Amino acid sequence: MTFQPNKLTYSLLATLMFSVPSFAEITNLSVEPESWWADMQNSQLQILVYGENISQMQVKLDQSQGVKLKQTHQSISPNHLFIDLDLKNAQPQTLQFGLYDNDTFVQSFDYSIQAREAGSRDRQGFSNKDVIYLITPDRFVNGNPANDNHPTMLETINRADKDGRHGGDIMGIRKALPYLQELGITQLWINPLLENNQDKYSYHGYSTTDFYKIDPRFGSNEEYKSLVEEAQQFGIGIIKDVIVNHMGSGHRWMADFPTATWINGQSEWQQDPKNIMYTSHRRTTVQDPYAMANDRAEFENGWFTDTMPDMNQNDPFMATYLIQNSIWWVEYAGLSGIREDTYSYADKSFLTRWSKAIMDEYPNFNIVGEEWTDNPITVSYWQAGKQNADGYVSHTPSMMDFPLYEVLISSLTEKEDWGSGLINLYEMLANDVVYAKPTDLVLFESNHDTNRLYSLMGNDLAAYKMAMAYVVSSNRIPQMFYGTEVLMESPTKDRNDGLVRSDFPGGWQDDSVNVFTQKNLTSEQVDALNFNKSLLNFRKTSLALQQGKLSHYVPKDGVYVQARSYQQAGKSEDVLIIYNKNEQAIDIDLSRFSDVINNNKVGLDIFSQHSYSLDKSLTLQEKGVTILSLSQ
Repeated sequence: MTFQPNKLTYSLLATLMFSVPSFAEITNLSVEPESWWADMQNSQLQILVYGENISQMQVKLDQSQGVKLKQTHQSISPNHLFIDLDLKNAQPQTLQFGLYDNDTFVQSFDYSIQAREAGSRDRQGFSNKDVIYLITPDRFVNGNPANDNHPTMLETINRADKDGRHGGDIMGIRKALPYLQELGITQLWINPLLENNQDKYSYHGYSTTDFYKIDPRFGSNEEYKSLVEEAQQFGIGIIKDVIVNHMGSGHRWMADFPTATWINGQSEWQQDPKNIMYTSHRRTTVQDPYAMANDRAEFENGWFTDTMPDMNQNDPFMATYLIQNSIWWVEYAGLSGIREDTYSYADKSFLTRWSKAIMDEYPNFNIVGEEWTDNPITVSYWQAGKQNADGYVSHTPSMMDFPLYEVLISSLTEKEDWGSGLINLYEMLANDVVYAKPTDLVLFESNHDTNRLYSLMGNDLAAYKMAMAYVVSSNRIPQMFYGTEVLMESPTKDRNDGLVRSDFPGGWQDDSVNVFTQKNLTSEQVDALNFNKSLLNFRKTSLALQQGKLSHYVPKDGVYVQARSYQQAGKSEDVLIIYNKNEQAIDIDLSRFSDVINNNKVGLDIFSQHSYSLDKSLTLQEKGVTILSLSQ
């Protein structure tokens, strides 16, 4: 008999068809952070889950050891979901989350809670004992040409383009570790290595498109972790370049925001991308007692460029995401420090919370912020321990000492006179009174945003050596830029990023000049390289330069004398540093410096190894720097 459906049958079939949920798996499921750890100082964790049509799902946590599912937050996006966890009593384990649609199981995903490595919380950050070496990874060493291009990355290699990708990578840094150790380096600050999937100008790394993934043209997360582990075997720590202010326009968020306020100017940009408000770069507005709110907002909330959307740290989900991301990389990779880009551009209350969260997690860690200004008062505002008039509190121990850098360059290049030259370098140190702890600042001879030191010194090798000696012997944490040790050059007027960040000689197999083998280096380059090796390695063992008290004398007749003295726990060391801008020989009366020479009778030149008697005048034969290690 043939079945003949009636109207009631059709009605029942239709009801079944439209009431039964789809059991298809959620596509493109991803979780950030991808894992976490038990026994963290902050036991609260917020997971951002991405997957198509996931926001309306119910989340259930299967049996776990000490983990509580506190809350889930639906997103304005159908494809994002936030999950809050309490890990206060968590044990290392693999969690299993179930996703449900109207109590009907759809899919599950695992989440790893790992055991922390012993001593992770007590890790030592970079300090005055260190010398930091800054690397732009795309331009340093191409250790693996096979990863120069990647099928999922938009920009391909073009070494002929000064603003293009050149192929340097993590493997190249690893191969250079013996050279860096021999040079005297103890910390590496590496420009951002995270994915920058932009169609052009992506090599510099400051337009992040995935905050949890190393760019495949540099390597992988695992390679980055291996770099840190291998560097430690050479006595070198790794400092991560972190950006909490902006991201790349190629990030998938720009097509699907997790919240309605994920970036600044979000609704205006969605209406018309031409509505972008760009930052004024007026950084003093956030600490100026007379500044107007709209001026502060224009600085803080404006975008750098149309390819660098400004993240909104006032959004609590974004703020938590950024804080957790910084901590995740420290714990995952085993870092010894963070350099935070464009420091004051982020919301300042967020910066307090961000810096406190990291330092609470790692009390001996270190963070250095970039506040690019020649005003010490502006820089000092952001350093931990500063008593600010408006009550603002920071937990960031260090800042980049741009004011001292700017004066260092001008003092060594301008004409020596009563009110110019070395006297300005001398007087700048008087501004140390505005800092909570000036010795925690990082002083540099150049970086990826400034023109090259040797060029700024007018290719004057003696002036260059004075600048290097000042940075390395200062009562600061010294930082140098890759290639400075072999006199890499650049134009000196305006910004010249692509040329400043040019390829390190010998970083590519077909390079005609090779620093590692010293092939085809000029005599000046060899001289500079040997000078820096002597200087940096002397500092490695000098308690006076690492921790000693600084004293200095008012410059006279083009000569400026500083002294570093260490007296502690039965150990003593005195070092005299003499800067001489005179082109002709000059005699200096050492009796003037008797207070810092103390009872020492002999001074050993750390470069020439020549000994000088300290009970008579000293003849400085030529322009340059003399560093004497004093002894009885």
